[in-house]
Amino acid sequence: MKDFSGAFDLADQLGEFGQSPKKLPPIQDWNPELSGDMDMIIKADGSWIHEGGIIKREKLVKLFSSILKREGDDYFLVTPVEKWRIQVEVTPFTILLAKIDTQATNQSVTLMSNVGDEITLGALHKLQASDEELPFIEVRNGLNAQLNRNVYYQLAELSHENVNGQFVFNSNGTEQRIG
Repeated sequence: MKDFSGAFDLADQLGEFGQSPKKLPPIQDWNPELSGDMDMIIKADGSWIHEGGIIKREKLVKLFSSILKREGDDYFLVTPVEKWRIQVEVTPFTILLAKIDTQATNQSVTLMSNVGDEITLGALHKLQASDEELPFIEVRNGLNAQLNRNVYYQLAELSHENVNGQFVFNSNGTEQRIG
């Protein structure tokens, strides 16, 4: 059995924020010195691995996601007094679900991440796509979520080819490119 005591120490420091998944801690105000590198990796499929063992407790993953911070190409778990660098294979989050509302005058697409973030696509929240990778979207504070394949294919069914040869669909009156 893996020892997750180091990870639980970070969780204990968060106090009230650990009880409320919708209330995010003010990580933008936390800038402690680097404490070191933690043996934690967020895999491309969205699973969190600590010291070789998968973190199975959803609440713990959501808690860690609430203290995840990106600085350049590096990712950190931060508290007011500690800052631990972790590894991220592709993006820290994965989009698992898409809700498509066609009842409104404008079609609306809302995405849900593996940690419960909901993002409605529109002028302020646009998919970013390249020809090599699955599309992704910024979830919060520079942290991205890549679409999983099921969501990608669901959105591909909504799309059409535009005059530039790109596959797009509309959400809240804004063109979204998926490839």
